[in-house]
Amino acid sequence: MTRLHDHLAEAIKDPDPIRVRSDSGDDLICLRFETMKVYSALGAVRHLLETGRVRRGDTLIDSSSGIYAHALALACHRYGMNCHIVGSTTVDRTLKIQLEILGATVEQVPSSNNLQLDQNLRVRRIGEILRDNPTYHWMQQYHDDIHYLGYRAVADLVAEVVPDGPLCLVGGVGTGASTGAIAAYLRERGRDVNLVGVQPFGSITFGAGHTQDPDMIIAGIGSSIEFRNVRHELYDRLHWVSFDYAMSAAVDLLRTSGVFAGLSAGAAYLSALWEHSCDRGRKHVFLAADTGTRYVESAFARHAEARPMDSMRPLEIDSLEDLSVPWSAMSWDRRESAQTRSEAFPSATPSH
Repeated sequence: MTRLHDHLAEAIKDPDPIRVRSDSGDDLICLRFETMKVYSALGAVRHLLETGRVRRGDTLIDSSSGIYAHALALACHRYGMNCHIVGSTTVDRTLKIQLEILGATVEQVPSSNNLQLDQNLRVRRIGEILRDNPTYHWMQQYHDDIHYLGYRAVADLVAEVVPDGPLCLVGGVGTGASTGAIAAYLRERGRDVNLVGVQPFGSITFGAGHTQDPDMIIAGIGSSIEFRNVRHELYDRLHWVSFDYAMSAAVDLLRTSGVFAGLSAGAAYLSALWEHSCDRGRKHVFLAADTGTRYVESAFARHAEARPMDSMRPLEIDSLEDLSVPWSAMSWDRRESAQTRSEAFPSATPSH
């Protein structure tokens, strides 16, 4: 029976599980979201309200490159909250107008080709706003592990789609609250899960700050500032993928399966194919966190430049010093990262 939803946020959060072909004949499974972070935002806002940390009518504020801005605006609309977004220039006109109609206040920092400058400017601006508006609640999607909570439902869905056997989950790391949370909740159920995180070159989260992608950094899955809600010890493997390779894989994903998803999905698809070729004993699930709409001009319009999938192979490395564009992979083995790890979150299992 078709379920009647009370709000769009509830309707669009659920992913579509889609079988995607692999050359071996075994299936990969793509979890294709319209906007994955709705899970995160809904879970966080609901928890804040239930625990009395905020009340209906309060203003929630955060920084975003786009996906989280939409998710938070929908969650605020759903629960009767006000929303203030400090966005990067990747918040395009189409999204900005949607946010404004949903009731969010949107401001963007000056344009910059430097990710670190962009992220620092956004955080600095939030500090200024909070000084003038001390009653605002800063969501801190980069730091607060409250954003793990909503992904328990995704873990339940993965368990339904792939009910038995060893599993490998592949997806962009970003703030850590999606891939990390889903894997942690599955392991909490006793499931054998390998977690493979995907990063762009230039991201400091797993030590690639000394590298640079000549094209661009992939928005949303990397960082030039510390994200304290990334639990490094949850990850078994890491892949660093360039824009060129992510774009090529995203084009192939659309061409072969009809899945129109973003660059992080292309990078996850590419990495999942490789991991599957190395470990055929596991079912492989990869995350497509959003649609490809905002990448039409920057990526999909260049589809004629896409590389054949069989022409791309990762450089397997043992040391971060050996990282090399366009694609590197490394066994992380669930170890801590002393340089970027915050002691604020000592547990490997979501605590809320």
